[in-house]
Amino acid sequence: MSLNDTPSGERVHIGFFGKRNAGKSSLVNAVTGQQLSVVSDVKGTTTDPVTKAMELLPLGPVLIIDTPGYDDEGTLGEMRVAKTRQILNKTDIAVLVIDASAGRSESDRELEELFAKRSVPCVTVFTKSDTAEEIVCTGNEIAVSSVTGENINELKEMIARISKQDVPEAHLIADLISPEDIVVLVTPIDASAPKGRMILPQQQMIRDILDADAMPVVTKETQLSAVLGKLAEKPVMVVTDSQAFGYVSKIVPEDIPLTSFSILMARYKGFLDTAVEGAAAISSLKDGDTVLISEGCTHHRQCGDIGSVKLPALLKKYTGKNINIELSSGRDFPEDLSPYSLVIHCGGCMLNGREMSFRRRTAEDQNVPFTNYGTAIACMNGILRRSLEIFPALAEKVK
Repeated sequence: MSLNDTPSGERVHIGFFGKRNAGKSSLVNAVTGQQLSVVSDVKGTTTDPVTKAMELLPLGPVLIIDTPGYDDEGTLGEMRVAKTRQILNKTDIAVLVIDASAGRSESDRELEELFAKRSVPCVTVFTKSDTAEEIVCTGNEIAVSSVTGENINELKEMIARISKQDVPEAHLIADLISPEDIVVLVTPIDASAPKGRMILPQQQMIRDILDADAMPVVTKETQLSAVLGKLAEKPVMVVTDSQAFGYVSKIVPEDIPLTSFSILMARYKGFLDTAVEGAAAISSLKDGDTVLISEGCTHHRQCGDIGSVKLPALLKKYTGKNINIELSSGRDFPEDLSPYSLVIHCGGCMLNGREMSFRRRTAEDQNVPFTNYGTAIACMNGILRRSLEIFPALAEKVK
């Protein structure tokens, strides 16, 4: 996979924030070396967030986000400001853009408070340094000129330095296996599978196994029994697509660890403990309760879709209750979760860690149980404890 093919969930999200006409769009164009955003002296030229996935040296793959002015006015302006706040949910590094000749404004200070409240690292950039008087910068502050290019490279170096601070290395599976281990991956190919390709978690899993110098064996669930019989030695693990959990668990011997792509993705995104705790709420659902099933990506739902068809059917069969189901996808995750008794989220492969963390915290702050597809399906198939045996401390929490 080239840097240009890096999925958005694996990119550093850099958001540019500030007042209208502070020079955000000009700065974005200068940093990226492209005419990414329309530049004008007219206030409010940027009316919607503009995003660009690219490689930005020395950071590597990033997602650049140019946001509307935070001081926008009127009904439409309020909607644009709301979108800007929403962008902050997935921002790994915030760039606060201030017109050097105007200085800090009330809206700039409000943004700084938001960054601090949500623990978003921030670089403050004073723009138009070529037309302003001498600017005194401290800490993570820098004065630049988008016109002359002054300090643009230094700004990129500063962003790169901050992005590498306190970022622990994470793996999907590589830290759980050893070189030359065999890992069997079960990937159903049905009407809901994309034509001619593997879904992203499967691609990422294969790559992580190869990076660990181990050996992935990929099969459909209907061929799993034959594959296990033909292997010269037992695999160290079987990882299955969640929708085949029940079928696969009957085939894989108890002495071979079994888990799912979704469970490993939840660990990778940092919310597996929460997902396990949230799954326990499934048994407490009552008639009339509403469950939100949320996906981080947007796609055309097909016959047999896991989120809109299979999960709702399994929930109603398992609980025996008349449960209401609501769906959300892409960026449309409600901040008010009070109508819901449970949130079941996808693995979040298309969302970065900060946005998944925001969604998890949103649920926790409102005391709404939060789990994910794989954990919920394993729970309803009675194999959650088994699917967590590779994480003994967590498995012990399952009754």
